[in-house]
Amino acid sequence: MTEPLVRCSVGGGAATVVLDSPHNRNALSNRLVAELHQGLADAAEDPEVRAVVLTHTGGTFCAGADLSDAGQSTTEECSRAMAELLRAIVELPKPVLGRVDGHVRAGGMGLVGACDVVAAGKRSTFSLTEARLGLAPSIISLTVLPRLTSRAASRYFLTGETFGPAQAERLGLITEAAEAPDAAVGAVLAQVRECSPQGLAESKRLTTAEVLAGFDESAELLASRSASLFETPEAMEGMTAFLEKRAPPGRSDRAVVIDVITWARSST
Repeated sequence: MTEPLVRCSVGGGAATVVLDSPHNRNALSNRLVAELHQGLADAAEDPEVRAVVLTHTGGTFCAGADLSDAGQSTTEECSRAMAELLRAIVELPKPVLGRVDGHVRAGGMGLVGACDVVAAGKRSTFSLTEARLGLAPSIISLTVLPRLTSRAASRYFLTGETFGPAQAERLGLITEAAEAPDAAVGAVLAQVRECSPQGLAESKRLTTAEVLAGFDESAELLASRSASLFETPEAMEGMTAFLEKRAPPGRSDRAVVIDVITWARSST
């Protein structure tokens, strides 16, 4: 029997949804996306669940798209599936609390941006690496851009540089840079338990209205653009170089390679 890539449990009024695919650093494969989607749907329907805690195993929260998953579906189908997943988090009528203590890259940044509250531990690092691969953070911009100042977005979307939890808190990407992320999430969860389901759902509707409007306006266009980028020669070479742990031809910048080696060590 195939082991699940997403593990779900319910207790203490919360559904804990765990990304559990450390062999590829919790990359967003088709199967992981489908299982995560199902876990969120189950939590939404469970009357015992007041909030969802989204967390992970291993040293990486999520490495973004699974670049080795090519061929199982079209790039546009993958882009649409990612948009649907992020929207499911944003419009879930229950708070989604992110508990992060590892590397967050590319699509993982979209998951973080979609959460209502995020506590990140000291092992956490963050980066939007798409530009270095010939891509762009198209779909995830729907949840990441609303969290960042325009200056921060310009810098980190364009440079792909890595920053830590303290900077992520200053930028608004996360709620708290926490010494003990479990305790930090637990404290928020204790407060959420004091709220009524209706009050939570209606209050979340207010905080997410502008983000959902962005999905309505731009998700289809961004999915199409993202798919087109994935199929360009420049992006294909960038992704191949990434998987082979080398810099693309003509590039002296080896930051992407260093990142891959770091993730591989952290997940062993």
